Amino acid sequence: MKRSIAAASLHYAVLIFLALLCVMPIVVIFATSLRQQVQIFAEPLNFLFMPTLENYRAVLQEDKLDRYLFNSLFVGVVSTVITLVLGCMAAYGLARFRFKGRTTIAYTTLLLRTVPLAVLAIPVFVIWNNWNLVNSLWGLVLLYVAVNLPFTIWLLYGFVLQVPIELEEAAAIDGCGPFRVFTLVFLPLIAPGLAAASIFTFRIAWNEFILALVLTDRHTRTLPVAASLFIT
Repeated sequence: MKRSIAAASLHYAVLIFLALLCVMPIVVIFATSLRQQVQIFAEPLNFLFMPTLENYRAVLQEDKLDRYLFNSLFVGVVSTVITLVLGCMAAYGLARFRFKGRTTIAYTTLLLRTVPLAVLAIPVFVIWNNWNLVNSLWGLVLLYVAVNLPFTIWLLYGFVLQVPIELEEAAAIDGCGPFRVFTLVFLPLIAPGLAAASIFTFRIAWNEFILALVLTDRHTRTLPVAASLFIT
């Protein structure tokens, strides 16, 4: 009994330590945002300081903040919707239609996601420039769809395999056409996968910096690129 209590205590102690380890960087960043610039670069670092909202005031007073926010929301939402639509249909086709090499194709799509985005900066800029997509929000949307689609297909492929095909066959027998089977029967069953894929896709589109920096100008910047302008 004592051994089990000690093991449980050690288990929770490790979990608490790991939680603090994850939270501490966020706490440090937030505390730093409440310092004046002189205090941030002061040596040695003083842990006792007078909090100020001057940094937040400077950001909110930025003239084009609303434009940058709109750009990020537009790119994130539109690219997420397009990626989910294409990824869902591709995953369904890979899982339901029998053809040679379908499993290989499914896992090859995941390997495409392992390519670092920084490696794509120069070739993407050259291609997008030839297509007149540089300094365009739709250019970013197309790029993020291409970047996120492989992982989305692989993720949804696993969810599709868990859906019994008998449910779709039963709906078809009851008179549902292929479109109604797909939208009314199949999609609700993979809703958790769609939610996970949408979070992943939107997060990438919202946070991505390098490609957005290369492909945008002062009118089409997203929030991460605009935030870098405050670094002095």
